[in-house]
Order: sequence, then C-alpha cells, then structure tokens
Amino acid sequence: MALCANHNSVYVALHISLIHSLFSFFYLTSPVAGIGASAGSASGLITSYDVLYYTGVRAYFSEEWEKAAELLEKSMSTREALFRTRRQCHEECVPAGHERLPKLDTEKGNVWDLWAVDWVQRRAECVRFCLGRAVTPAGQLPVSADIEYEFSTRNPYNFLQVVYWKLGKVQKAASAAHTFFVANPSHLEMRNNIEKYRRMEGVTEDAFQDREMETEKHWALYDSALTSEASSDWTHAVEKWMDCVNETLRQTDECRAQCEVASQRLPENRGEDGMDGVFEKAAALSLSLLSCQQACVTQVATRPGRISAQEDLLPTQLEHLHIAQFKAGDLGGAVRSLRSLLLFYPSDKDSLSNLELYTETLGGDTEAHGTKPSQEIARYVSRSLQEKKLLYFGMENLNFNFTDPDLWTPEEVVPELLRDTWRAEKEVLNEKLKAGEKELEMDDSGFYAGGPVPQVGVTISMDDNSLNGTNRVVLDGVLDQKECDTVLRLATAAASTGDGYRGRRSPHTPHEKFEGLTVLRAVKLAQDGMVNQSDAKLLHEMGERVRTLLHSYFRSPSGLHFSYTHLVCRSAITGDQEGRLDLSHPVHVDNCLLEPETRQCWREPPAFTHRDLSAVLYLNDDFDGGEFFFTDRDAKTVTARVKPTCGRLVGFSSGPVNPHGVTAVTAGRRCALALWFTKEKHHRDMEREEAEALWAADGQSVTKGGEVKEEGREGTAAPARSGRSGSQSSRSRGRGRVTGGKDEL
Repeated sequence: MALCANHNSVYVALHISLIHSLFSFFYLTSPVAGIGASAGSASGLITSYDVLYYTGVRAYFSEEWEKAAELLEKSMSTREALFRTRRQCHEECVPAGHERLPKLDTEKGNVWDLWAVDWVQRRAECVRFCLGRAVTPAGQLPVSADIEYEFSTRNPYNFLQVVYWKLGKVQKAASAAHTFFVANPSHLEMRNNIEKYRRMEGVTEDAFQDREMETEKHWALYDSALTSEASSDWTHAVEKWMDCVNETLRQTDECRAQCEVASQRLPENRGEDGMDGVFEKAAALSLSLLSCQQACVTQVATRPGRISAQEDLLPTQLEHLHIAQFKAGDLGGAVRSLRSLLLFYPSDKDSLSNLELYTETLGGDTEAHGTKPSQEIARYVSRSLQEKKLLYFGMENLNFNFTDPDLWTPEEVVPELLRDTWRAEKEVLNEKLKAGEKELEMDDSGFYAGGPVPQVGVTISMDDNSLNGTNRVVLDGVLDQKECDTVLRLATAAASTGDGYRGRRSPHTPHEKFEGLTVLRAVKLAQDGMVNQSDAKLLHEMGERVRTLLHSYFRSPSGLHFSYTHLVCRSAITGDQEGRLDLSHPVHVDNCLLEPETRQCWREPPAFTHRDLSAVLYLNDDFDGGEFFFTDRDAKTVTARVKPTCGRLVGFSSGPVNPHGVTAVTAGRRCALALWFTKEKHHRDMEREEAEALWAADGQSVTKGGEVKEEGREGTAAPARSGRSGSQSSRSRGRGRVTGGKDEL
C-alpha cells in the first residue's frame, strides 16, 4: 500500500498501527448480545475454560473423581479449542475491508481517516461475528494471571494424575504424570510415580508421550538436532534444524495471532488530568498489541517449566543450521542460512569470516554465490524492526513501557534519548549469555578454598588442582571406623522408617532402593526407644563437625547455617542390574537448573537457589559402583572422580562451577550423610533446630560448632516447620507445589 510521501516514516508507521488499534477498540467496545450469559448457556459454543478448571479443582478436593476428571479434561480441550478458533478467525478476517484500502492510496486528511475507520470497522465486525458464532460472550473474556500460570506450568496434569490413579485408570494417570513432569523435571515425587507406572501391568510405552507436544514441538526438534550434531549425523541435523526454524516461526505467528484476536483490556487513563483522548487511547492500545507480539519472542523461547527464555533462539538455530549444512556438503543452503543470520547480526566477524570461507569453497558456482537470505527470515526481521521503531517511539513520546526481547536490535532503531538505558539493558543480557563461560573459570560464591583444617587427624586428600575445579576438596579422617559402624547400624535400624522414602525405589533410577533419615526423625525414634539416643546424637554431631571443617577450609566470610541434612542409603536391587546404563543420581547442580546443551545454569525455582555449600560424608565402601564425580557444564566431560570410603568428606560450592553426579550402585548398599549449607539465616533447617529443642526439653545437651554458631539464638523450640518448605514465600508463585524436595548426592 502506497503511503503519502509527505509523512515521515515513523509517523506513517504509527498511523497505520493506530488503525490496528482502532480495530481492537471497535472490537472491544461494540455491544455483544447476551453479554451477561453464563458460561455454557449457549449449547455447542466454547465456554469459559477457567470456570471449568476451577470447578474441576473443587471436585478434586471433594474427591468427586469422575467429575474432576471430566471437568479438568474439558478445561484443557476448551482452552485448546478457543486458541484454535481465534487463529481461524484471524486468518478468516485478514481480507475483511481490503476493498477499502485503495481509498487510502488516494485520499488525504479527514477523509483518509474516515476510510481507515471504515476498514477497521469491517475487520472488527468480521472478528466479532466469527468469534460470536463459536464462543460464548463469557468465553471471550480474558482469564486471570493465576489461571494462565496454572496452565503454563501444566498443573492440570498434576491433578489429573491423582484423579486417574484414584479411578484405576493407570494408563491415563501415567500419561498425565509424564506430561506434567516434562515441564517440572525437578519434581522428585512425580519422577518416582512415573517409575512406578512403568512397572505396572497395563501401562504401555504409549503412555509416556507428552500430551502438550504439539505446542512445544520446536523444543523436541531442537533437542533432536543437537543429538544429531553430537553423533556427527549432519544430514539428519540439517533436516531437524530446518524443521526447528520453521516450527519456531510457526509458533511465533500463532502467538502473534492470539495477541491480535484475544480480548485485551482498554488502556487506563494516563493523562496528567486523568483523561486521554481517543487517539491517545488508540495509540496506547496499539502499542500494547505490538508489545504483546514482540513478547512472543520470549514466550516461544522459554522451555516448558522454565522462567527464563533462551536468548537469541532463532539466530542460534540459524547458526547451527548453516554449520550443519556446510558439514553435510550443502554449500548453497549454508550460504542462504548464513545470510539469514547476518540479517540479525550484519557485522558479526565470525559470520562474515564463515561467509568468506563458503564463497571461496563455492568457486565458480555463480548461482550459489547469488543466494539470498530466506524470505521468511527477511520478513521476520523487517517486521520486527518496524515494530521496535514504533514501540521505542511510544517510549520516548507517549510514556509507554517496553522491554525489548532481543539482543540483536540495532542501536539506530533506538531514539537517542533512550540509548543509554538501552545499552545498559543490553549489556545485562549479554552478560547473562556470557555467564556460562565466565563461571567456568570463576566462582562468585564468596568461598575461597585453602583455609586451615581445624580437626586433628583430618587430612586433605584432594584439592582444587587434583579435582580439576574450583572450590572443591576431599578430606579424609573425618570419622573413624567405629563411628561409621555406629551410623550404619542406625541407618539399618531406622532409615527404612525414616522421613518419607521408606525403602522405596530411588526417585532417580528404578534399579536401586532408596532409604533416608533426618536428624529430627532420628531424635523422635530415639525418644520412642527404637534407636539409641547416643546414635542419634552422633548423627547430629557429624553435621556440626562437617560445618566446622568446611567453614574453615573454604574461608567463609559469614556464618554457615544448615539448610538440610539427610542420611541416605542406596541399595542395588538384586537381579535388576543387567545391561544397566543409567546413573544412581544424574548430573545436576545443587542451586540452579543445569541446561547442558547451552551450558547455562538457571538460578531459579524449583532449584534450591539458597544453597551455598554442599557436602557428602561417606560411611562405607563395601559396594560396587556409587562413585561421586564432577563434570564440565556439558554434563558429559568428567573432570574428577571420588571413591567413597569411611570418614571421607567431599565438600564444594553449590553453584554452576560444580556439576556432579553418582555412578550406578550395582551391588551392595552405599550410605552417606548429605549436607547443604546456606549463608542466609532465614533459609536455615528448622527441623534441625526442632530436634535440638527436643533434646533441650529432655535436659540433654548437644555439641554445637562454636565458631559458626548463629547469633542471638535462645534455647527455645522453633516453629515446627520444614527447612525445605520454609522459604516458599520467596519462591515463584506455584513453584511451592514442588514436593518431595529432599535431595541427595
């Protein structure tokens, strides 16, 4: 569409954007028949999925299992149908009013405005009619942020897993459990449930398919492409990367269509006098729409269950694609993909160097030399840049707030007055991307290995150099053989009735049995006469001994508080070890979510982000396997191994410099005391303090580490709450639902 030449580009673009906002304005403010009708009052129409969900949850807590299953399933299918209908209406109404567009090429002034409004009205009428014939008025209203969060974290499947289990429908229960677990991979109880389902009669492998795969297909393609690269299967990698790029573009377009058709709230009065005119309101709504569409970049780049997006997702895919095409011998394709990447970063030295290499390799192939970037990528970049110009114009002149989701935005798009702020924000994003590489060499935990060892008889067996890392240590002689034997007897007598594992199969592997015991549970068992009081005290004192040693060796600048203490025994299940290839505990980091394929570690819930220092104190070595090992951030490259033995202590900072795991226990029983420490007093282990209070109430004293004793503590009992759940208020809403939060090493 030709535009009047006497308008500057930003004003013209904003004017056209206002047309779109007026479409939304008319769509939102025109009357709707039956607006007060209740959900489901019109037979056959799509109803309010949030009402269905709330009703289903109420049925769940009333233990009306059949009703809960029906309503929860219907809420998800209704939501899917609503999104699909919006997309269809968006496509159906794109041509609406186009016969008016030629008038916009010839008319000027107020008459131009009238023809623009006429076009907008016709498109708004089309959308309203399209939605009205398929969706109830209540179903068209926006849902609350709480409901959006519930569905984004797949919590309906959490309820459904229990419901189907109660109904005896184990195949459906397994499917719901798996779908929930995909977005909540740190949910240990759900992982344990899945392993149970795998062993149940009547549950087939078909149950373990992600029911939400269609909406997250680009991530499955992304992971598949990385796998092909790792095995140097470049032909398959090219295929998967191309599919991944196309699916990412499709998901982005789907999200953008939802922004345009879904109900949006009218902007509030923002003028100094409390009133804005129609153009100010239209501009605000227009900018809100564009901001929503720009935010689709972040939405599509966020894996299920994650809070943070993967930066530069589309450029990253193009980078992988052109390299895979070059390796597979498709030079023409490699040039096209590389030129597409250069649309995002036109001055990137590595990309320009690669283009020069590809050009030289092509030689006299003139047709390949003239290869242009992908048209889809060119349109994507051009549209995004135009939207960014409008949004930054709104920031500068209309007091609009906008957070740019991209690192590749060129500086010239940003108005001069906003560039200092923009540069600072971009630097933060760049530092976030570089953090993975920096943290491999630098640990910002505040610990500094190499301090004195204050206990007689304890020796340093391995340090940072021999363990090939930062803030790592292996100390021997922390316990003698008699103490190890005493605690092993305690584990044998009490661990199977301990704090929730009860000798069940491990939450990390179906080939091992897993038993656990906390200090509080040991104290209560001692009070009941089931174990010796002195043995329970030794378990407590071992933790104090470890705290004293590590506080000194790592030269902690502040006091260390216990975060969690757990006596853990893993036993190989006899007859279930043949052909075993898994680990007793997969590679992980204790205070962040490790993403090996990007070498990132996201310090966000459901990770135990408050943990600062980790330790394992071993009790025995009469078993096969069960070695502790450190890795690089790829979770594959082993940097050090530690063989357990009585009295050996492994200590290390809990952050991303220290990914670690445990090899399979293939015979016997491996026992160790796992401990985590925090510098934050409000994250301390309240269960441990409750145990100390129980002893104090009986007139018994316990050994405390004097140099790290918390200040201001009285001998009174603390509230009886778990140290693992005591910090929920500081976590992201809903993540507190993650139960079974006991961890171990």
